[in-house]
Amino acid sequence: MTVEPQPAPKARTGVEGLDDILVGGLSPGHVYLLEGSPGTGKTTIALQFLLDGAKAGETGLYITMSETESELRDGAASHGWNLGDHVHVYELVPPESLLDDEHQQSLLYSSDLELGETTKAVFAAIDRTKPVRIVIDSLSEIRLLAQSSLRYRRQVLAMKHYFARQGATVLLLDDLTTDANDKTVHSLAHGVIRLEGLTPNYGAERRRLRVIKYRGQSFRGGYHDFIIAPGGVQVFPRLVSGEHKTGFARNVLTSGIGELDALLGGGIEQGSSTLVMGPAGTGKSLLTVQFAVSAAQRGEKAALFIFDEELGLLIDRCKLIGIDLVALCDSGNLFIEQVDAAELSPGEFTDRVRTKIRRHGVKTVVIDGLNGYQAAMPEEEFLTLHIHELLQYLNRQGVSTFLTVAQHGLVGDMKSPVDVTYLADTVVLLRFFEAFGQVRRAISIIKKRFGSHENTIREMRITSKGIALGEPLNGFQGILRGTPVFTDGDRAQLLKDPAV
Repeated sequence: MTVEPQPAPKARTGVEGLDDILVGGLSPGHVYLLEGSPGTGKTTIALQFLLDGAKAGETGLYITMSETESELRDGAASHGWNLGDHVHVYELVPPESLLDDEHQQSLLYSSDLELGETTKAVFAAIDRTKPVRIVIDSLSEIRLLAQSSLRYRRQVLAMKHYFARQGATVLLLDDLTTDANDKTVHSLAHGVIRLEGLTPNYGAERRRLRVIKYRGQSFRGGYHDFIIAPGGVQVFPRLVSGEHKTGFARNVLTSGIGELDALLGGGIEQGSSTLVMGPAGTGKSLLTVQFAVSAAQRGEKAALFIFDEELGLLIDRCKLIGIDLVALCDSGNLFIEQVDAAELSPGEFTDRVRTKIRRHGVKTVVIDGLNGYQAAMPEEEFLTLHIHELLQYLNRQGVSTFLTVAQHGLVGDMKSPVDVTYLADTVVLLRFFEAFGQVRRAISIIKKRFGSHENTIREMRITSKGIALGEPLNGFQGILRGTPVFTDGDRAQLLKDPAV
């Protein structure tokens, strides 16, 4: 019987999200290129790569031609890391004081050395430490010393063959300061990862990465958002909903308001998405919060992600209608997060939602609202694709999702900043209308994929006891246009104002 050879375990990068993109990490014994402009996080990822090996008892070597050992150790300490005995640092930079004879003898000057001597110094450092993982920072110095593309390629190729004999996993860093279009190492490296920094017109800088090449291995293509935070780089793999399929019972979930559930044909099906549309002030946030509160009161887990409203104001508003969000949070059944659209990338937001589902078993998610989510998108034309993948993922996890969209205008012809009605399973429309000298609110269901629903339009009122719905408004025409005409019937169709 022939025994198939088993592939060697992959060398993890120390960055969980990046390992997910690379389907486990880096194949050991090869040379990889990590490139990006200064400040994109190359050094941080390289240190995490060496420290992850150190945890497994593997010796690591960081050869630096651009930073001093002191700067590297200070950078590691800023993340709470101690390089310890398993990570060695060898610097090829001049000392701060050229008058120190001892340092002049022990250090090499990259600006004065011939390329061959620099390469020999690198090999000598490797021979002394016998590392399993190696980082060389950076190729820009070698490219400058080479002075020609041909000589540069030959030197990199010689280094690659040397590393292959050593059996080490090597990470070459390139800061792209000398020639960003030079693809010499791309053809020689086993894999290439590029880091990019984006600066929007407003808000914090955005960072993203993509795997350009990975020989003989599958990987998750496309761009993936990442951040540099205390504790290291955090990568948020692009969500692919098709990879997350689960089985669940599609039960009907109620809101706790009888008339609203009747309007919805009994309630909302589990694992479906509901879009609540309407102009500002119609009660979209309170309506979606009502479903989250109902879920929490049933003992289920629910999460609110608030983009557009200050969290304290929402808590105070809910108190006025008898909903204590703080008490529900204290019970552990409700989670609320304030989302700053100017500081958060779409990938990081998606990761926050997924974390709530994986770690806490959340089954009801409210995103209030898509207007703020749109502001978090550096490229708004891809907003619909982001929402599509997120909704598909949530649906396949058996999560009931509620989203709000504020339409422009108050009455008459209103427009939405983003059209996602075709993505949602249920669409709830809220409107202002005038009746007998008062501004009223109307609610209707214009789409529901699962089961039947009422085709009527009902009045909705926000009272001190919560949300209340009236009888169908049969005597009015033109309510959805915001220009109703009273045809017949009587005023009893409208809810009584308890304050009158």
